[in-house]
Amino acid sequence: MLLKEYRICMPLSVEEYRIGQLYMIAKHSHEQTDNGEGVEIIKNEECNDPIHGVGRYTEKRVHLSNRLPSWIRSLIPKIFYVTEKAWNYYPFTITEYTCSFLPRYSIYIETRYEDNSGISDNCLNLSEDEMEKREVDYIDIVNDPLPPKHYKESEDLTKFKSSKTNRGPLHDNWTEDCAPLMCSYKSVKVKFEVFGLQGKVETFTHKTVRDILLLGHRQAFAWIDEWIDMSMEDLRAYETSTNEATNKKVLSS
Repeated sequence: MLLKEYRICMPLSVEEYRIGQLYMIAKHSHEQTDNGEGVEIIKNEECNDPIHGVGRYTEKRVHLSNRLPSWIRSLIPKIFYVTEKAWNYYPFTITEYTCSFLPRYSIYIETRYEDNSGISDNCLNLSEDEMEKREVDYIDIVNDPLPPKHYKESEDLTKFKSSKTNRGPLHDNWTEDCAPLMCSYKSVKVKFEVFGLQGKVETFTHKTVRDILLLGHRQAFAWIDEWIDMSMEDLRAYETSTNEATNKKVLSS
């Protein structure tokens, strides 16, 4: 198992990000879905947990076989998807990714959001053994390189300025004087127990996860003027309509 803890600072408060995160996920899923590849939403409903209380459970199928390297595609069926199950007890969430025909492959993510600059040493309550194995990776939404295929000038945070909040553009050392400022802490455990391929698959998976986190968090801020005035009721209505449109894009191909 390869364990990394990603820390992603945002020029938002934790309370603001509650809407921004959900808006970003719905819109990003819709944008990344085309020609039968992308995200199919199976469930989006309320859930309860004895420890964390009332939350939101979502289940999705991520269809992505054509986007994988050839050496991975050679190992999988032509009709391929990963199941994503997520439990959102904001500001704490759990996400699991599994694949039915690869039972030894899984991704397990625990996330906590805090109003700070990424200084909490163990806010996800990792065990001593996990702390020894953990590699901390700070993702900078302004300065870290984005794969060219995902670059959009409108989402370039060195150029973007919010008309509703007057935040941005963000400079190189933006976290030093940014207010508000929050951090998304993500413990990501990737497991692929197949001899000879374990290291290669786990490393590739973490690279993919990192690219997705960088893009998604950039977009969450770049789209702030679209969601900053939304209530939770507005957000749920947006999720419903966007998820229906996204499913049609997947199932019509």
